Amino acid sequence: MAREFSTPEQASVTDPSEMATSFGFRTVREGEKQDLVDDVFHKVASRYDLMNDLMSGGLHRLWKDAMVSSLRPPKSGAREWRHLDVAGGTGDIAMRTVERSNRTVMSTVCDINGSMLGVGKDRAAAAGLSQNIEFVLGNAEELPFPDKHFDAYTIAFGIRNVPQIDKALQEAHRVLKRGGRFMCLEFSQVDVPAFDKLYDLMSFHAIPKIGQVVTGDGDAYSYLVESIRKFPNQERFAQMIRTAGFERVTYRNYTGGIAALHSGWKI
Repeated sequence: MAREFSTPEQASVTDPSEMATSFGFRTVREGEKQDLVDDVFHKVASRYDLMNDLMSGGLHRLWKDAMVSSLRPPKSGAREWRHLDVAGGTGDIAMRTVERSNRTVMSTVCDINGSMLGVGKDRAAAAGLSQNIEFVLGNAEELPFPDKHFDAYTIAFGIRNVPQIDKALQEAHRVLKRGGRFMCLEFSQVDVPAFDKLYDLMSFHAIPKIGQVVTGDGDAYSYLVESIRKFPNQERFAQMIRTAGFERVTYRNYTGGIAALHSGWKI
């Protein structure tokens, strides 16, 4: 299911500098993207799992499990271990991390969207995890946390929606302790011949129509599909992580590159 790489940078399908003014395939004014993205996620917050099920065929659940397995949160509780999950308002990664640690670690979920955070708070309470997870309203580009505060930073299917990805990566580096780990799970570029054509057909034609039927909002799904294609490919994104100051940067493709898990360390 997965292959890991640590090869040098190759040409990207997308210039990262375009992301700040790219809302799917539309070019918007500087500073306009964040409000448009917020509106999309206000609309889909209560159906977030369904959204990812449609876009990944349900595989996002396996990919998230694999991400937390790679993170390896400590289980002993012998020392304080702080985990930050950014753009993870519904609590998917935070709850998995807490459970994997035998409920010994503390997770902080930071999201710019209040609707997503509301869903996460309700889910954490229903799972009996409110004591282990705090939910904070904040911007990935300007995190409301001190320097060298966290042992791990995760972000799953969120960084492509950040207007200035380079700033978010710099903030990730800032808030991590030395020896801290950065992990990002994101939809990426399919690397299997012929499979990429099938994936494009499914993405651009089927997913927006299914989204319209199931949720009544096909436009939100069109944006989300387009945003995947605008996101830098695996190698280009790995180089962005290195530029932010991280070392030992690698990535692992899942399901032919539909998604990729990037990892880096603050040394």
